Amino acid sequence: MNYLDYIIIIVYLIGFLGLGYFFKENKTSGDYFLGGRSMGWFPLSLSTMATQLSAISFISAPAFVGLKQGGGLQWLTYEFGVPLAMAFLLIALIPTLYKSGIVSVYEYLEKRFDASSRLLISFVFQISRSVATGVMVYTMALILQATVGIDFWVSILIIGVITLVYSFQGGMKAVIWGDVVQMIILFMGIIICLIYGLSEIGGFENFLTQVDKERLTAVDFSKWGFSNADGTDEFGFWPMVIGGFFLYASYYGTDQTQSQRLLSADGMPTIKKLLLANGLFRFPLTLTYCIMGLVLGTLLMSDIGFQEAMDVTYNANLDSLEGKKADLMVPVFIVHYLPNGVIGILIVAIMSAAMSSLSSTVNSLSAVSMEDFVKRFRPEISDKKYVQNSRMLSLFWGLVCLSLAFFAGSIEGTVIEVINKISSVFYGPILAAFMLAILTKKTHALGANVGIVVGVLLNIYLWLYVPQIFWFWWNAIGCLVTMIVAMVVSALIKQKINDGIEVVYYKGKKEMLLLGSFFIVIVILSILLPELLN
Repeated sequence: MNYLDYIIIIVYLIGFLGLGYFFKENKTSGDYFLGGRSMGWFPLSLSTMATQLSAISFISAPAFVGLKQGGGLQWLTYEFGVPLAMAFLLIALIPTLYKSGIVSVYEYLEKRFDASSRLLISFVFQISRSVATGVMVYTMALILQATVGIDFWVSILIIGVITLVYSFQGGMKAVIWGDVVQMIILFMGIIICLIYGLSEIGGFENFLTQVDKERLTAVDFSKWGFSNADGTDEFGFWPMVIGGFFLYASYYGTDQTQSQRLLSADGMPTIKKLLLANGLFRFPLTLTYCIMGLVLGTLLMSDIGFQEAMDVTYNANLDSLEGKKADLMVPVFIVHYLPNGVIGILIVAIMSAAMSSLSSTVNSLSAVSMEDFVKRFRPEISDKKYVQNSRMLSLFWGLVCLSLAFFAGSIEGTVIEVINKISSVFYGPILAAFMLAILTKKTHALGANVGIVVGVLLNIYLWLYVPQIFWFWWNAIGCLVTMIVAMVVSALIKQKINDGIEVVYYKGKKEMLLLGSFFIVIVILSILLPELLN
């Protein structure tokens, strides 16, 4: 890196400080946490994808595809459940949640069950999301330290302070528009790495000749995810489709970091476009960075200089990076193969990956803390005090996430695998709570709470003691067990059942047909990829 790269990074950081100032006018809870419910589908779509993809798409996913043992294009199967989940949410869950006018998505659980259900799920969300975000920031800071030479604590402070300032000032509007900018930069970074990587290999034809053919297989119908006794992952078709459906239905519909964007929309037509955009555009983006991972992995295998640079960087940081060598592939390529100026842009992309996820987490955590806990004890709080307290909670949760990043310690596997495992423990039971609340009429609060606890504890047990079950199944198992236990307890123990608010279903046959057809197309394309790339 030289002065040009540092200038680019500094300009980027100053620009985000200005972003918070530009959107600093927030007078109510709807302004600060929902952007005044005035956001259109395009910025919301980019923000949604940036929050989901930013922490993984530029570093960890290409590393898995191109370098990690047992990796390859099977990463594409992560996307199979997305269009199906979007269709389910559009029909069954989101219309009711949006109509309720809530800020914290967990507020609906109190309307349907009682305060205990709301507070239980809200507490689970705050713990799991802050830990996962801390792990992500920790890993990104380690990578910047190893490849660029920025001290670990300096990286965390830069990422943290800038993110906290613009999130503190601008609220949800600053977060969403910040995500838009970061998503554009991130996509530019993917394309730049892909082009330069192909150039170093000698062109697309040479890439097709040299690529590891075993990494081209994306779909495996023979793996069911119940036999990996050694703890290795089994990315079979059925666990990825079924488990992925439950994971993404929960993530986009009931995780505050994503549902808050849906609740920020200016109406159901915008939500429809937003869900369609996520259902249709995620796969092409994922395919792009998977190809980038294949290209860089192929270059690494054929270039001694690349291998030596990876080894030197890894060995020099072995204490902190042990087990995460694969995550160095993209950053080492950037530093050693790209020209100055472009390096600065790509380092900005790495920072964007961390800042986007951190800003979304901070805003969402402060929203649920304010709505689910503070407002409960101060229901008559003025709008001015509400915004002031919300900003202080944003600062508090930002410091919590950064503190967890400092003490995240040694983790196994690539960062995305760790984050997904943490999330998969909780996503199924949380989705079940909302399905019980909206789709059933005879489940009461006690039944729901017992079901949630049993579902989470079962998933933790599977993680610790049953490695034979691939973790993607936890999402489905946790959801189904929670629902069964909740309905059985509700049938055996009679309690008063709240009706909540009117349940609304969306009738969108065209959208269902489009998303269903797209699911079939991406599966067929993934099956044919080995032939297309041979």
